Amino acid sequence: MNWRIILTAATALLSLRYGGAWAATDANALYQTHCASCHGADRLGGAGPALLPGNLERLRRPDALKTISDGRMATQMPAFSAKLSADEIKQLAELIYTPPAVTPVWGLEQIRASRIEHVKPGSLPDKPVFKADPLNLFVVVELGDHHATIFDGDKLEPITRFPTRYALHGGPKFSPDGRYVYFASRDGWIAKYDIWNLKLVAEVRAGINARNLAVSSDGRFAMVANYLPHTLVVLDTRDLSPIKVIDVKDENGKSSRVSAVYDAGPRKSFVAALKDIPEVWELTYDEHAAPVYNGLVHDYKMAEGLAVPGPFPVRRIMLDDYLDDFFFDAGYDNMIGSSREGHSQVVNLNVRRKIANIDLPGMPHLGSGITWEYQGHPVMATPNLKEGEVTVIDMKTWQTVKHIKTLGPGFFMRSHENTPYAWVDVFNGSKDRDVIQIIDKQKLEVVAQLRPSPGKVAAHTEFTRDGKYALVSIWEMDGELVIYDARTLKEVKRIPMKKPSGKYNVYNKITRSAGTSH
Repeated sequence: MNWRIILTAATALLSLRYGGAWAATDANALYQTHCASCHGADRLGGAGPALLPGNLERLRRPDALKTISDGRMATQMPAFSAKLSADEIKQLAELIYTPPAVTPVWGLEQIRASRIEHVKPGSLPDKPVFKADPLNLFVVVELGDHHATIFDGDKLEPITRFPTRYALHGGPKFSPDGRYVYFASRDGWIAKYDIWNLKLVAEVRAGINARNLAVSSDGRFAMVANYLPHTLVVLDTRDLSPIKVIDVKDENGKSSRVSAVYDAGPRKSFVAALKDIPEVWELTYDEHAAPVYNGLVHDYKMAEGLAVPGPFPVRRIMLDDYLDDFFFDAGYDNMIGSSREGHSQVVNLNVRRKIANIDLPGMPHLGSGITWEYQGHPVMATPNLKEGEVTVIDMKTWQTVKHIKTLGPGFFMRSHENTPYAWVDVFNGSKDRDVIQIIDKQKLEVVAQLRPSPGKVAAHTEFTRDGKYALVSIWEMDGELVIYDARTLKEVKRIPMKKPSGKYNVYNKITRSAGTSH
């Protein structure tokens, strides 16, 4: 009797009878045997990243198959092609893109338990261990092998390179003095790194799927925006210990993912956009707004517009439409927001309502917006994720000044107070992704284009502290930083890197330069 044939036939019959449930059981068994030790029995992550659909947005299914089969270079992910059949690898790939049957819990208890203290607070020297200008440093995120580089903006050379968590997201944020940088990973891991001492200080997992983080203007707090669970998490920046987990719900109890959170420094508050309910939340950390207990804004009688008492009370702003991303004006009185459906509006944070609609077609990338003075008026310019154009808006009248046509949809736009140009990529284009276009900020037209590495994606320009040099990323595994003279547009130097996704100049960030994102 051929038991193999009988077993194969029985498996096929069970699969037909139960609509594939047998295959799912096989996939779970495969996962527990080969994956759970690194990625967690519940797929929430461990030494390896979480394997849930929301956390895998950047990994396409064909790439997931390849990763399981061949492993991932410069990580601990091994190749399974010698251990598993092609069908078993396919089953695993299907499993990790399937939502869990039970929504995972990640609250204050889990966050506290996850915290890792690498260095005791206050134990490191209060001066840099290097001779470079600490305010003209760059933090370069290299997604290719999950590292970051501290880069000297004067000598134009690396100082050190260190590993990061998988899939950093939302851009790092700095302490007000530029000493510390804070990273957020897609898996919700928040890391504090001491730039002056070149040391990782602490890590904590604030969520399962995080969008970004913001650091308060006084440097005391960090707030993390989560997709999963639907929370905002407040951390003490001294050691990344959690202060509060805020469930994000409307007045009827409907919960929402958080699209983004940013610091509104002049207002001493955080502002969050919500993905699933048409509201904006402002959360104060101003000690003068309420009585203080142990250094934190604490319980007090709710005033008008304050919906949640206690530390970091929520001030709700009701809207007619959802916001996915937003941008502040210079005074932080107004926020310009957009939805993925292309609806854009101006919300005044003082009167707590929409005050204008804006003509921003397609999908503007407001998180990459910049500002400058044009004919005596402040203007905002934003690239577009769907349309081949940069839109320039008058920030007094909220009218469109010009739609500047580009070679295709872009992602990043950058400038500096000391340059007449704005630099924009064609990152989302179907072609010409190797081009950086140069826009004259007074002529409002493309006046030059650069092709740093023909055939390779060029993206994310950032400037040195004085605006003298512009650094462009070649967004490939065998990538580079290509450094240009910002005045002559001539190439100066190239530094090999592994898919350098973004570069963040300390001075430009902490002074809230009009030419970069905040």
